[in-house]
Amino acid sequence: MELDTTITERRRQTRSSIYHHLYTSKEFCSKQSLAHDLGLSLPTVYQNLTELMDAGLVRYSGEQRSTGGRKAMGLDIVPDARIAVGVSITETRLRLVATDLRLQEIAYKKVAHKTLDQFTQFGSFGTFCAQELERFLDENQIDRTRLLGVGIALPAVISPDSDQISLAPTLRLRNFSLQGLTKDIPYPFHIENDGTCGGYAEWFMRASQRNMAYLSLENGVGGIVLANGTLYTGDNRRSGEFGHMCVEPGGLLCKCGKRGCLEAYCSALRISNDLGITLKEFFTGIDQHNPEYEALWHDILRHLAIGINNIRMALDCDVVLGGFLTQYLPPYLPLLREYVAAGDPFDSSSDYLHLSVLRRHNVPLGAALHFVNQFLENI
Repeated sequence: MELDTTITERRRQTRSSIYHHLYTSKEFCSKQSLAHDLGLSLPTVYQNLTELMDAGLVRYSGEQRSTGGRKAMGLDIVPDARIAVGVSITETRLRLVATDLRLQEIAYKKVAHKTLDQFTQFGSFGTFCAQELERFLDENQIDRTRLLGVGIALPAVISPDSDQISLAPTLRLRNFSLQGLTKDIPYPFHIENDGTCGGYAEWFMRASQRNMAYLSLENGVGGIVLANGTLYTGDNRRSGEFGHMCVEPGGLLCKCGKRGCLEAYCSALRISNDLGITLKEFFTGIDQHNPEYEALWHDILRHLAIGINNIRMALDCDVVLGGFLTQYLPPYLPLLREYVAAGDPFDSSSDYLHLSVLRRHNVPLGAALHFVNQFLENI
């Protein structure tokens, strides 16, 4: 059963307030507590809960411990009543994730692919993505009727109308039309920058965060700036492109064509390109005190500290590091904070620097989050 869409706006808002209260509450919720907390009558609560339960969105979740008399029945949302999928497209692979309404991961898959210039045309890459999406849904027995949509994350500056890539250094694309990428996807879709996706996922998980700069460390380096929960995009949708700030004038060549960019020094590709090994092999070598690996890692951390200092000086807010490289950072966070503090004239502790709550799949999860938020806004 679907929710009634012909009701008055006032009735919809009441239904929405009940659902959102259950969604956000960390305490035991009953019909009586909902009525009390929201200032509603019990008949009103009962009427709306009946509709939400009939639609499979809310369920009973157990009994409250009794202090005498009849036990109250608890209520909660059904997290997997709706599902969203996120697809992160990188230079050589797709990362697909399915999530429920609480951004809890249901399924994940990584698929290798040829570089984009090896496909005969961009439309054939779009067909490949659509086929892998359907295979992912089938393998994990995901009910298409519950699928809200598919979010697609690209390591690219995307035009305001989402029709064109302005610049995607790691994909080696500039001023490139996105027509063809989604032509074979039969579900609602949304295309967004990968750093933006990762930052939104982190914001969602932190909930109480006020201002935040999110720095994404993957094969490329990007990010997002959130002020009081609102995305600051800039005049050309290039805000948060931290990967292309200069941290070493005249330094290493970046894929954007400039020298000394943060991305050239601190992306995961620097490790694989310089040494020809995986991240896991690299950090295993560091644990074994390989001098070549240790020297490269300390150089990465020092340049990362410069980038973090620049972000902090410009924005004066917490800086959160995310992306799949971050999963290896916990043992080195004290050292990184030491490097950051050494370059900060105001703060000696650098306790404003944090690692992401989501260490591995925050980009595809953030891409899927677009449809979760859309559902929550419109219920």
